[in-house]
Amino acid sequence: MDNVFNFPFYAKFALISIGAFAFVCTMYFGQEIIVPLLYATIFAILLNPLVNYLVSKRINRIVAIWITVLSTIILVALLVYFISMQLSLFSESYPRLKVKFSQAILEVVRWASVHFKIKTSGINAWIAESQNDAFSNIGGTMWQALATINSILIIVVLIPVYLFMILFYKDLLVEFIRRLFHTTHHVTVFDVLGNSKSIIQKYLVGLLLEAAIIAILNTLGLLLIGIDYAIILGITGALLNVIPYIGGVIAIALPMIIAFVTKDSSSYAFMVLIVYMIIQFLDNHFIIPHIVAAKVKINALISVIVVLIGRALWGIPGMFLSIPLTAILKVIFDNVEPLKPWGFLLGNIVPTEKLKFSLAKRRVIK
Repeated sequence: MDNVFNFPFYAKFALISIGAFAFVCTMYFGQEIIVPLLYATIFAILLNPLVNYLVSKRINRIVAIWITVLSTIILVALLVYFISMQLSLFSESYPRLKVKFSQAILEVVRWASVHFKIKTSGINAWIAESQNDAFSNIGGTMWQALATINSILIIVVLIPVYLFMILFYKDLLVEFIRRLFHTTHHVTVFDVLGNSKSIIQKYLVGLLLEAAIIAILNTLGLLLIGIDYAIILGITGALLNVIPYIGGVIAIALPMIIAFVTKDSSSYAFMVLIVYMIIQFLDNHFIIPHIVAAKVKINALISVIVVLIGRALWGIPGMFLSIPLTAILKVIFDNVEPLKPWGFLLGNIVPTEKLKFSLAKRRVIK
């Protein structure tokens, strides 16, 4: 006879709280190992079909993995080189931008002084005080920047190593997962793994394709308006667009600031806003529904929460990881019967009156 332990609510809550606290602490203190491993796992899921294709062409599996990993590194290196070239053009014009930005600040100060009846000397004193505070905190900011650069370098170095190992030991990892469960659950486990892998691959490919389309649309829009540094701003906006809602706001703000500083008329900043709003409309209503995997849809509330959690745990790398990881969790939740309510919570399907009525009718029938 099986012994079933029924814990009271407060005991369950205490155990869940302790487990959640231990999990969060592990994620935070082990980020230098966990974050590169998660990035490598996502890339491995994305690149596994290419490895299988090369193996099907009678190429040795180790050679196929090497070809896949090296090709990915070369593509990423070319992208980084292209972005760095655009940034070098931006840095060459930095002195001119600094002068124009100072002039723009003076104009804003005069406008505020006239319209809000504030003395110019008071505004200048507030700006000077803010600058002094910024300079006094520059040491901490530099240390934070160095820490961020250090973590990014660690991620960049470890990801190719992890990626190769995960692709090489894929069968071992799958067998390990199989052995974790009783034989009666093996069919369900492999169904979950197969469905999860398929949907996640479609989601990640769609996400990359969406980023490429948004980068092209951003760049073309800025070029048509005549905004300087259109290419780097377009690519940056597409990368930030991966971070939902928060990234979109930053992506719009950057080209608007550049337009305001580099152009004589403020109408250019307004035109940038219009162009980016049109692109966001196309992205939300056409690109995402048709290109990004339709089965993985996360609601806005959960998206913002997981992005903030990712930022708190792992900084900027965590913000980019938050949405793909949440999508993976949703796929798993949707395929495991006891976890389906959590998958429903992560999704964006809002219960309608018809759905509520059908659920109530089902309960009555039971």
